[in-house]
Amino acid sequence: MFCLKALAKGKVQGVGYRYHTQLKALKLDLVGYAKNLDSGDVEVVAEGEEAKLLELLSHLHQASPYAAVQEVKTLKMLPIEQLSYSGFNTY
Repeated sequence: MFCLKALAKGKVQGVGYRYHTQLKALKLDLVGYAKNLDSGDVEVVAEGEEAKLLELLSHLHQASPYAAVQEVKTLKMLPIEQLSYSGFNTY
């Protein structure tokens, strides 16, 4: 199991970005969250199988049809012993 932390920049708030990220994460059986930041960015933390996390990371570049993603920064991708979350939430 791995933990991914990423930051999406651009027009990613108020456009369904977190909702579409949540749908994709749940479809991939990942746990974690997508959270709006005061900076206008969206922070995504997800845990699960590495291949599924990489698929989610790819999805983050166009998560919502109404978003205009300028950049997705991978802040960390680390192996973990056990999952920290139950489900995938939005904040």
